[in-house]
Amino acid sequence: MLRNLVGYAVFAVVALFLVKVAFGLLGIVWSLFWTVVVFAAIGFVFYFILRLISPRSADKVDDMIKGKKSA
Repeated sequence: MLRNLVGYAVFAVVALFLVKVAFGLLGIVWSLFWTVVVFAAIGFVFYFILRLISPRSADKVDDMIKGKKSA
């Protein structure tokens, strides 16, 4: 009886540790994902403003990103 109780207690401690590690890693991945999303949104806003102000420069930026040679 005591042996079963100790076994369940050890299992619970190990499970809690693994859950804590898993959620910690998930938090890191989640924060990296949102960092990339925020940077992409900022880049989109800057590109959109550049497109409104100077379409030719925006075309050059677009060609540079896509890897096309500009004339």
